[in-house]
Amino acid sequence: MSLRLAFMGTPDFAVPTLSELIGQGHEIACVYSQPPRPKGRGLASEPTPVAKIAETYGLPVRTPLSLKDANAQAEFVALELDAAVVVAYGLLLPKPILDAPKLGCFNLHGSLLPRWRGAAPIQRAIMAGDKETGVMAMRMEEGLDTGPVLMAERTPIGRKTYGELQGELSRLGADLMARAISALALGQAVETPQSEDGVTYAKKILKDEARIDWSKSAREIDCLIRGLSPVPGAWCEVRGERLKILYAEPVSGKGAPGEVLDNNLTIACAEGALRLTRLQRAGKSPMTAGELLRGFALPKGAKLS
Repeated sequence: MSLRLAFMGTPDFAVPTLSELIGQGHEIACVYSQPPRPKGRGLASEPTPVAKIAETYGLPVRTPLSLKDANAQAEFVALELDAAVVVAYGLLLPKPILDAPKLGCFNLHGSLLPRWRGAAPIQRAIMAGDKETGVMAMRMEEGLDTGPVLMAERTPIGRKTYGELQGELSRLGADLMARAISALALGQAVETPQSEDGVTYAKKILKDEARIDWSKSAREIDCLIRGLSPVPGAWCEVRGERLKILYAEPVSGKGAPGEVLDNNLTIACAEGALRLTRLQRAGKSPMTAGELLRGFALPKGAKLS
């Protein structure tokens, strides 16, 4: 049984879910996405990834700056929706929007709720050293990611980077949300209230957080690097230049924090050491440690600040 849906999403993470819902035969009455933003060196405005894929399917796209406006709310109500599906949209949904679809609004969230409610759940799970995470299809309420959960999928984090884990959760989430909406259409969806224990909040990543503090342990710095790779990228300074660290391997080693310990770019931390394996200089493409060292000498005893 197909439903009449609005899809509300913005980044690449949301694209597989939209495609999956279309493939399952649901009617997408309208797609909502963030307005085009200046991008690239020319700062030309460019539609979001969701808006681009919606246009290829010939779907109507709306890009309001806010949904608090009465006209925007009236236009949404006029769609006469069965449900709305929200994936990393980026705008708050006020109560008139939440109440408009017959069956409600449903969000795909990239964590195991109630852990990591909020804006940056995937990054925060890695940065905190969590062993596993997942995606959840949940009913939206006025509270921040507080609604009951329809379905969930779990996955180990291991040594995945933010980019790798986001891609995996995007694919898992597309299948999960499609199954949840199908269950909803058949009247078979089971909603489980979230636990009141273990609530944490995934605040947005601040610029200052990306700077590496070598006086922390190798484990902490490794989690930071993977949680911010490839963007925005954890970074340090060397010889007055900002150097992004995109991947590193924890190894044994001892020295002053930030000290280069050998010719393989092993860096001492407060506890243990990290061997830097993938890096990026300002204005350059990502490169291996070997490629970096051929044009940017960092001999044993040098210091990263």
